[in-house]
Amino acid sequence: MAPTLYDEKPEVGDLIEIFRGSYQHWAVYVGDGFIVHMAPPTETPGAGANSMMSVLTEKAVVKKEELWDVVGTSQWIINNGLDKEYKPREAHIIVREANAKVGSELPYCVFRENCEHFVNELRYGKAESRQVRKAGETAMVAGVAAVVGLGIVALAGALFGGSKKENKNTQ
Repeated sequence: MAPTLYDEKPEVGDLIEIFRGSYQHWAVYVGDGFIVHMAPPTETPGAGANSMMSVLTEKAVVKKEELWDVVGTSQWIINNGLDKEYKPREAHIIVREANAKVGSELPYCVFRENCEHFVNELRYGKAESRQVRKAGETAMVAGVAAVVGLGIVALAGALFGGSKKENKNTQ
């Protein structure tokens, strides 16, 4: 069940992580029930952030919408997880810069310029995405495992394949 304002009340400058199944959408809370976030250009409030197209587009628009219009029935949390690594900027600066970007069309790339990069830039002054970092680490581990697996197969082939050849030569 998604939190309600009675369960969790975001503070100005908090980052909101919205769970969309295979990915998370990110926004920054700017007060009075509103968030600022990057989403594909659409006419319907909240529709862009719910759509899989939100990760396949090359451009995004910075929007100011009501938290509940964007969250809908999705799970969400307040996630200022990078506070341990970086000092958050002052809330009034986060809000001023977020509001100044509303209506702007920005480049969008799921790996380099996504909604998480956008909100972390506002809160910390650092465009970073743990979602992308984690996906990269998972891919790297899978790649290393594949290389190690191929190396073991090649080693086994060299060890066992060579002995058969030697046996043929000695007979």
